[in-house]
Amino acid sequence: MTENYDYVIIGSGFGGSVSALRLCEKGYKVLLVEKGKWYGKDDFPETNWNLKKWLWLPSLRFFGIMKMTFFRHVSIISGVGVGGGSLVYANTLPTPKPAFYNTGSWKGLENWEAVLKPHYATALRMLGATPNPHLELGDNLLQQLASQQGRGGHFEAARVSVFFGEAEKTVPDPYFNGEGPARSGCNICGACMTGCRHNAKNSLDKNYLHLARNKGLEIIAENEVLGVKPRGSQDGSEGYTVTFRNATSFFNKRKTTVRTKGVVFAGGVLGTVKLLLKLKKTSLPRLSKRVGDDVRTNNESLIFSITPDKEKDLTKGIAIGSVYHADENSHLEPVRYGQGSGFWRLMMVPVVSGGSFFSRMFQITGKILRHPIVYFRLFTVKDFARQSIVLLFMQHLDSTLVFRRGFFRMKTKVSKGSRPKAQIPLAARLAEKYGELTGGKSFVILTESVLNMPSTAHILGGAVMGKSEAEGVIDKNNRVFGYKNMLVCDGSMVSANPGVNPSLTITALAERAMEKIAEKD
Repeated sequence: MTENYDYVIIGSGFGGSVSALRLCEKGYKVLLVEKGKWYGKDDFPETNWNLKKWLWLPSLRFFGIMKMTFFRHVSIISGVGVGGGSLVYANTLPTPKPAFYNTGSWKGLENWEAVLKPHYATALRMLGATPNPHLELGDNLLQQLASQQGRGGHFEAARVSVFFGEAEKTVPDPYFNGEGPARSGCNICGACMTGCRHNAKNSLDKNYLHLARNKGLEIIAENEVLGVKPRGSQDGSEGYTVTFRNATSFFNKRKTTVRTKGVVFAGGVLGTVKLLLKLKKTSLPRLSKRVGDDVRTNNESLIFSITPDKEKDLTKGIAIGSVYHADENSHLEPVRYGQGSGFWRLMMVPVVSGGSFFSRMFQITGKILRHPIVYFRLFTVKDFARQSIVLLFMQHLDSTLVFRRGFFRMKTKVSKGSRPKAQIPLAARLAEKYGELTGGKSFVILTESVLNMPSTAHILGGAVMGKSEAEGVIDKNNRVFGYKNMLVCDGSMVSANPGVNPSLTITALAERAMEKIAEKD
């Protein structure tokens, strides 16, 4: 035993970072354990061709900020590193529509829309949210599309977590009365999702984590938690031991064990649910049988629109600068990468509709053979990021998956509703209309057209709220049923489909959970 803590937090994403600051402010001694690396602004890759700094693939010694995980029913993009998903996300901070607060396993536990309102306000302030002042080509085309469809009033600039200021000019902390780090103005280079090299993105290491470290937070990076075990009483009322080991060293696999009075699980759905499923079979048998249930996506579709027009520069702007509300349930956002980031071209195939594997392959082949010169030009564009944009389509419509332990890894199955769809007709139609404005065509990641597997950057649920352990893993205050001083504060706590980028909602829910914890005596 090397140290005693009041709380150990597992993961440094939005929920973990909020928990770290608020617990430190209440006088607790806090340790945060993060699997990924520390990244300063000069450490991020210049483009996503630098796979060692962009992708998290430890088996290949790649320790970057983005992880891709493939399951039977969905492929998942997530963030890794000190600051979690904030390092790689697209900065957008929308609030969900009213339906979100009245569906799912948390329905009726509180008047959620009213209860969360002040916490959304706090989260917006802490994350430095502001409307995007720079609508560039990709945004203007989306606005034109909205007008063509008679819905011009349903287009708006995105609310984003970016410091704009004067481009590349460094100024003292503009957010926290001098307690935060110096910041530099955004130069709208579009490279937000490969990590901001210009100190303009309000990632969590610039706000919550920075302030928490000033108040005594200890962070151990490049370590993965392996075990959580009650000490003495089986309900954890006498505390826990937490065991972790190095996640990036090939040879140093020595385990470290610490004592703590409380534990906060905040490793994201892939980290938290995987660990809870393991611990239920070993040291935490009192966990609800609902661990791994009610896993959701935002019913997303990621469609690349590629134009052969070399004069168009779609990289200029921020990662997501605008949003078009195509109907009451659907949203479309143009997503950029910075110049030179052309990795995704290796995985592109034309968009096709459903059917069997052979039917989809026949459709792909047919499209290419009918227009071979056009597709050759699109596959070989000089700067893929400059001549392409990702159209992110999301819906409030609900369907759920279940995660369970497999022999080597977690596995998925469909629980409620239809399985998440790789091809959403409305998304395909909107992408086609967008392409008509650029002279381009639509492509998707090959797993979508070839394997009929949808992709998501917003996996949620798996440790949801409920009235009792029969209906959820945690109560309405994020406390784990069956154990004392144990909470879940990350995307796995989200108990309904927000239908929009969920980072702000995760932050607000974590703020509320921490509000319920008393100050240390």
